[in-house]
Amino acid sequence: MSPKSRLYTLVKAWKNKPFQEVRDASGAPWLGISHQALEEHQSWSKRQAISHEPIFNCKGTKLTGSLFRPLLEASDMQLLRMFMEGLDTISYWYRSGRFIPGILPVPSHAIISSDYIDALSDLILNSRLPVGLVGLGISTAPNPENADAYKEGLQRMRRLGVLLHFMNFSGREDELHWISQMQMEGIHIDMRQCREKMISDAMVSHLRLSPYSSTKIYASHVGLVKDLENASLIQVDHCYGGLMMSPLSRHQMLQVNDSRIAKAIYSLHPHPQPNQNGDK
Repeated sequence: MSPKSRLYTLVKAWKNKPFQEVRDASGAPWLGISHQALEEHQSWSKRQAISHEPIFNCKGTKLTGSLFRPLLEASDMQLLRMFMEGLDTISYWYRSGRFIPGILPVPSHAIISSDYIDALSDLILNSRLPVGLVGLGISTAPNPENADAYKEGLQRMRRLGVLLHFMNFSGREDELHWISQMQMEGIHIDMRQCREKMISDAMVSHLRLSPYSSTKIYASHVGLVKDLENASLIQVDHCYGGLMMSPLSRHQMLQVNDSRIAKAIYSLHPHPQPNQNGDK
């Protein structure tokens, strides 16, 4: 084996090595004296383990993105640091040769805050990621009293090349108006609501009409085979949830083999059966 090959093997083994905590001679995790720092490190380690939820196309034949789940429950003190972790992970995939777009959810009060928008803009610019790899997840439509500040914050994000995703679509008129006005790149529909008929097929079909035709529809919380059938009926573009694949670490995301996962997910879809004459 040549020196170059040995170096390549060592680097590859190091990249695939699972994260380990640093411990002192007594075996206790070492992070200095602060107990709060220890808790922060342990929570960070846990997020690294299962924090990225893979997103596939509806047929499960292609990995199309990832949702950074820790930001869904981040406190104000954690928001910027977790947002930076999400950007760092997208950069890690990009440097590894995988173009995996990441959706980073941000609470509404951060969108209307110029200080938060300034900080988020700096983080995005410093990441130097190509346009299209960073998506901003928005949980709700704005209230009338903060609509202008909300729109300004999203427009500043849009000018940086950030894609906009509406995460909790329920079909209200104000949501449809807001999606149309901001020309959202993605709408996420909870398939549990489709199960309970809280979101009708006609409502989803309305999203396909102009001016919503350029918006991609995501099916979230896909947990049953029935959810996959419903997603196929309403012609969503992307799916994610426990039935597709559980959350992974950023290292495991690189190991997702599209052909193998496609075969597993495809087996869950209903297929036309050959008739008695042997025709398919």
